[in-house]
Amino acid sequence: MNQKTIERLEAMLKRLEHIEQELVNPAVIGDAKKLAGLAKEQSQLEDIVTKYLQYKAILQNITDAKEVLGTEKDEEMIDLAKEDLKQSESRKNNIEEEIKVMLLPKDPNDEKNVIIEIRGAAGGDEGNIFAGDLYRMYLKYAEQQNWKVKVIDESESEAGGFSSISFMLKGERVYSKMKFESGAHRVQRIPKTESKGRVHTSTATVAVLPEIEEVDFEIRTADLKIDTYRASGAGGQHINTTDSAVRITHLPSGIVVTSQDGRSQHDNKALAMQHLRSKLYEEQQRKINEERGTLRKDAVGTGDRSEKIRTYNYPQNRVTDHRINLTLQKLDQVTEGNIDEIITALINEEQRLKMEGN
Repeated sequence: MNQKTIERLEAMLKRLEHIEQELVNPAVIGDAKKLAGLAKEQSQLEDIVTKYLQYKAILQNITDAKEVLGTEKDEEMIDLAKEDLKQSESRKNNIEEEIKVMLLPKDPNDEKNVIIEIRGAAGGDEGNIFAGDLYRMYLKYAEQQNWKVKVIDESESEAGGFSSISFMLKGERVYSKMKFESGAHRVQRIPKTESKGRVHTSTATVAVLPEIEEVDFEIRTADLKIDTYRASGAGGQHINTTDSAVRITHLPSGIVVTSQDGRSQHDNKALAMQHLRSKLYEEQQRKINEERGTLRKDAVGTGDRSEKIRTYNYPQNRVTDHRINLTLQKLDQVTEGNIDEIITALINEEQRLKMEGN
């Protein structure tokens, strides 16, 4: 590991030690905003500093083993030192690679919760049914990850599934994993409505938006048109008897969001505002990227709804992620929420590209 990297890691170590001292400072404890900021920074530094301390311990083991080999006469002690040196050198190389990955630039949204929008696209009823299948797949995955799920709005399809559904996932580092799901998902199978047994191709689109807090993104009240109406669908008896559903239109952009699955108009307004902030943030980032000419064109993709990212082929029990040319013959497992293998492969590819400077 080069000296510049060592100096950077030492600075992180000193910063963490300083934060830990500050967190027990009575003046800081009384300042909730500063306390929260320091606690967040502590959380961001702890893993890499812990790894660096392990690295330093291994370097000391290597030094000690070499010293034994240079001075010891006992054959048994020499053999033990050689074995210790071999294992320490191997571990040193592994930790150096782990630290390189940990030092890669972080996506500032990786720690955030997400709002996911799924819409049936090409294929009519079958596209809507597939949108429902994707929603179920993400529910299963969220359950595995111990994430909480909150439906914001849904429009059920008469044939099954959803013409559109939006929901929030809350938990640890949700965006860091789910961000790769944005794009067009394609399904190849025989629809229930197909009488001649022919395989059809349909699509559903997925958009993954980081949850944006009010303090991070301000929206002027004067720019909003807020309507309430009587909700329909699941959610309890009250949902059909009160004007609890909320529709918010952002007048400058024309973006419209709705929420009807909360238990009150107040809940629905709060959910709709969260959704709106995320959509406006996404639009702002898109414009910034276009102006800078920095839209990502790497193998992990742009996350645009129109980009075909994955194909689910039911007759052959096959799922293919086109961004990294990954094909798995286990679609039956993937549709049950077992998508970690795909997500891990996408994370690894993103890290590889970053290490290459792409």
